[in-house]
Amino acid sequence: MQENQTTFSQLALNEQLLTSLNNMGFVAPTPIQAASIPLLLDGNDLLGKAQTGTGKTAAFSLPLLNKIDLTQRSPQAVILAPTRELAIQVAAEIKTLGKEIKGLKVLEIYGGASISDQMRALRSGTHIVVGTPGRVMDLIKRDKLHLNEIHTFVLDEADEMLNMGFVDDVTWILEHAPETAQRVLFSATMPPMLRNIVERFLRDPKTVDVAGKNHTVDKVEQQFWVVKGVEKDEAMVRLLETEETDGSIVFVRTRQDTERLADYLSDRGFKVAPLHGDIPQSLRERTVDHIKKGIIDIIVATDVVARGLDVPRITHVFNYDIPFDVESYIHRIGRTGRAGRKGSAILLVRTNQMRMLRTIERVTKSSMAEIQLPNRDKVAASRLTQLGEELALEKENPSLENFAELISQLTESLEMDAATLAAILLKRQQGKRPLFYKGPDPMIDAIERDKKRRKERREGGGRDGGRGEGRSYNKADWETYQFQVGREQGVQVKDIVGALANELGLGKGAIGAIKLAQEHSFVQLPRDMNQDSAGKLKKLRIRQKEINAVVSDFDDFRENRGPRRDGGNRDGGRRFERRGEGGGERRPRRDGEGGGERRPRRNADGERAPRREGERRFDRNRGGDNRGNYRGERGHGRG
Repeated sequence: MQENQTTFSQLALNEQLLTSLNNMGFVAPTPIQAASIPLLLDGNDLLGKAQTGTGKTAAFSLPLLNKIDLTQRSPQAVILAPTRELAIQVAAEIKTLGKEIKGLKVLEIYGGASISDQMRALRSGTHIVVGTPGRVMDLIKRDKLHLNEIHTFVLDEADEMLNMGFVDDVTWILEHAPETAQRVLFSATMPPMLRNIVERFLRDPKTVDVAGKNHTVDKVEQQFWVVKGVEKDEAMVRLLETEETDGSIVFVRTRQDTERLADYLSDRGFKVAPLHGDIPQSLRERTVDHIKKGIIDIIVATDVVARGLDVPRITHVFNYDIPFDVESYIHRIGRTGRAGRKGSAILLVRTNQMRMLRTIERVTKSSMAEIQLPNRDKVAASRLTQLGEELALEKENPSLENFAELISQLTESLEMDAATLAAILLKRQQGKRPLFYKGPDPMIDAIERDKKRRKERREGGGRDGGRGEGRSYNKADWETYQFQVGREQGVQVKDIVGALANELGLGKGAIGAIKLAQEHSFVQLPRDMNQDSAGKLKKLRIRQKEINAVVSDFDDFRENRGPRRDGGNRDGGRRFERRGEGGGERRPRRDGEGGGERRPRRNADGERAPRREGERRFDRNRGGDNRGNYRGERGHGRG
């Protein structure tokens, strides 16, 4: 077909963009790109139906980059994304595609980051804004984001945006967009609410539909391991040594992580190399050539540089870090299962990232199987088997006679028998990959803790929040600790509970009240914690931050209960306004609607965000782990 013969050089893109695409190794556009780019370059409004992972980011980014005026300081394009992570990912890809456009400024704006910094960046001038609807609307209302020079509006993953409750925000923003602006909407599905937006705001749009099923996931066996018991670095070693791999790619989020993890694996005898955007193009090409030829077996890579990699011998993709969005995940696992072969993808996921895992399963219409990490004995057995195979290959080596003479000389000079000398040489050969371990395997401990927690839940009748699980504590049994992490670091109550459960082995019955503040948190833990748990508490990290736990005399764990039945409002409670006449659905008031009540914020996953101190809150999921307060099993009442 004609679209299969199309190359980027045949499209009306400027030389700077073609150079960037060539440097990234992209020659031919995907179907969505081949169909969309010419229409967008001609100035048409566009409705694109495409599954995640089809290359739609470049489909809308290349045409708008093609008409950027670098002399203009005001924003010329606004791209709306449903989550902070997707906004960051889209902005990063636009920066990469526009790398050859000297002076290009792309700004990502989203809640949870400093709005002052974002306003300062807008004042200094930017060409493209990528943001979440809530923060974009906020900056427009503050008269900090000006739309008068905007020539392109893009709604990315529009159906997800509406599913997450952004319909009013998106509608408001589009109402304030210039009449002359080109409007582009990409979505995997077309629900009625989205169809209404298309009919209202898009002018005679062209339609591109490549929303057929994405077959990448059909060719790849997908599994996940919940991070517990051991660090992810050791987990990677265990997986790489026990899985039957040929070539592998390990995906991480940052350039620094590619270097660090590659060094860690190299020290343990793996043939590995990092791959990231700051590596010169010639070296990146050499690295890819080396894995094709078997000179190395593992690449530790970031998302952007690995897109487009086609190495048939890649049997496994390891997601060391969970990706920010589903599209990146599909791109990642698409590096295996090529040339008609089946592939495997294993994801390392923390307990507070399970929501993203379930989103990946839902969007890709697939299911991942949970696996247990191999224990030390299995790893050691695998190493011994590999060592035996390597030694067997050397049996016929003609130079062995010379070494046999050395054995005789060394046993005599060192005054030891040949068996002892062989043992010493084997130990040196194994280096940091020992054949024997001392002490208990932390992975076994983690599995046993899981079994214990499941048993406690069964015996407790499945009651929520840990009530009835484990032992109960009186007030005198608790010690309050101050953790030096809070909302400012993105920490939620569920992160704290998950870390204490997974790393210290505490059941919910052994976790007292939790109260989040902006820069720290207060947590009640048993006074009689065993020495092992107390030691682990000192080293505990939450969201990669050391908690530096210290004992505190804080004792104000009172909860704000929300609205009273009589319509009154306690501190921090919710205030509702009826929608329409005669009652109906209740919703929280928005800015400017009487009382100045704040619009509910959302976090990176689209959930209702935790309150900031002094902020009123609308929380539809009352009693969930996203609350500012958490009350575990306590014997001294609810006060």
